[in-house]
Amino acid sequence: MGTRTRGFANNISSPGGVFDATDLNGVVPATNIANSSLTNVTEVSPSLGYAVSSVSSDPPAPGTGQMWYNTTSNVLKFKAVTAAGVWASGGNLGTARYSLAGAGTQTVGLAFGGFISSSQNSTEEYDGTSWTSGGNLGTARGFLAGCGTQTSGLAIGGGFGSLTVTNATEEYNGTSWTAGGNLATSRMQLGGVGTQTSALGFGGYTVPGGQTAVTEEYDGTSWTAGGNLSAAKATISGAGTQTAGLAFGGDNPSPGKIVVTEEYDGTSWTLGGNLNTGRDQLGGTGTQTAALAIGGEISGAVSAATEAYNGTSWSNETSLPAVKRYLGSANASPQTSALAFGGQGPPNTATTEEFTGAGVDVTRTVTGS
Repeated sequence: MGTRTRGFANNISSPGGVFDATDLNGVVPATNIANSSLTNVTEVSPSLGYAVSSVSSDPPAPGTGQMWYNTTSNVLKFKAVTAAGVWASGGNLGTARYSLAGAGTQTVGLAFGGFISSSQNSTEEYDGTSWTSGGNLGTARGFLAGCGTQTSGLAIGGGFGSLTVTNATEEYNGTSWTAGGNLATSRMQLGGVGTQTSALGFGGYTVPGGQTAVTEEYDGTSWTAGGNLSAAKATISGAGTQTAGLAFGGDNPSPGKIVVTEEYDGTSWTLGGNLNTGRDQLGGTGTQTAALAIGGEISGAVSAATEAYNGTSWSNETSLPAVKRYLGSANASPQTSALAFGGQGPPNTATTEEFTGAGVDVTRTVTGS
């Protein structure tokens, strides 16, 4: 091949460390290449940096620091790591409402039921960008609990106003709702976690009995009694599964807004770390050891506060862009990628917010002149 007068090291630009091959020319004999075909070479090592490529759709798995120009949306983007958790706006619900329930994840979410001036039966499905209509609930209701996934969701209990509650359970298959086994205790504003075939329903209001501590376990067919919460409470939220559940916040006439967190092991509840701020009417997502508490009402004021649980204690996270209570949340989402939607500021809202946790790769759009 003769003497090479310019090494690759001289082709690393500064600043930036990007590999520049514009002045390399000539032919490298096939005998000097382990694979004589270079058609499978799509990128250089990340240690050499990234060139800015023009693509019609975002790369499926860009590396941290990679930048590209999307010719379809005409925007310049890059992959970064979040220094702190952040909320960003998602697509609005088709119908603004509050006291609705949710299931699924940030990119495959489900919203159903709720209240406007009357109980709602509508269902909407989220694809990570926008909501579309799904099959209606058989029983229109608000103040219900939800869990499961977009194609295997569960709607639990609920109410038709301030004095009427239901024990109805419905199961969603991605298209339509069908009746499941009824709760033993009719109630609304309860918590619900788990899956369609292994769920947990706890707390809530039983009119005219007030708040309840009753917990029930669902096996996909019927509900059976579980261990009671430490105290009666309603407008409560939760996260996790039937055998590793989490209940937090809520309301009771005494002491009012609740800071207490409880952990369920499939048989009984034990106390966990308290919320930093007592509240009810909040959203929740995640697992027993990595959960988020979202929004709600604090002593008569609607809140945007977000807190993260690590299995022992709660820490304050980045707040929602706006205050809201009686919101829905996709409670199968992990702590690092939550979805919150609907609720009441007041007024009733259709807004959707997507959370990305600290230390997680996230795509950002380059703005400015």
